[in-house]
Amino acid sequence: MNLIELNRSLVQLRLSGMAGVMETRLLQAQSENMATIDLISTLVSDELACRSKRLLERRHKQAQLRDADKRLDNFDFQFNARMNRNLVFELATANWIGKREDALFLGPPGSGKSHCAQAIGHAVIQQGYRVLYREAHALLEDLADAALDGTRKELMEQLTTVPLLIIDDLGMRKLPLTAAEELLEIIMRRYERASTLLTSNRPVDDWGKLLGDSAAVTAMLDRLLHHGHVLKCGPRSWRTKTGGTGDAQ
Repeated sequence: MNLIELNRSLVQLRLSGMAGVMETRLLQAQSENMATIDLISTLVSDELACRSKRLLERRHKQAQLRDADKRLDNFDFQFNARMNRNLVFELATANWIGKREDALFLGPPGSGKSHCAQAIGHAVIQQGYRVLYREAHALLEDLADAALDGTRKELMEQLTTVPLLIIDDLGMRKLPLTAAEELLEIIMRRYERASTLLTSNRPVDDWGKLLGDSAAVTAMLDRLLHHGHVLKCGPRSWRTKTGGTGDAQ
């Protein structure tokens, strides 16, 4: 078997990580008089690294983060100095995901809620968890569409089993009449089973009016806050600072 045939066989065996570096590693082995066991070990490490990279890329794609460039290392904590940065970094460790706890980020538009939420989502993915990001209005539109085409059960299964569900910008857009019922169902199904991070530009006292169902809101908040972390963002807005061109939310 020549090198071309070997690489073809490795690809058929789904060992493309090895196939991609085989020629280079063989040259290295010859140059360094590498022992056979060391060559095999290096190739296995190459394959594992390749698979890990592909897994992270796949999970980032599946997460559907709106702004893939939002990271903690490019967030300006000095702008809203009263923000609890210790809590943000603690959430980025993903310890709360393993405990199936929740988080609620509150603050005016432009105060950094969405940036922090997506940055935490990125950090959680890096630590091996699946994440799904949806803006609140888009999530509810997805559920309405799924009800019409008969896929609601499958969508709800996805929404309730992903280790971290980020529901962003509750209150930014007008919501359907079924919003309270749909959100409560998601929160109830996820309660103490998976973690939810929800952001809103409206104080929780306004949610009853916003969603049109005070009883459902009370039940939802009871579950979110039972094992929940609350981050208060603001009061300053990046959009005000940058004349409307800022992208922090």
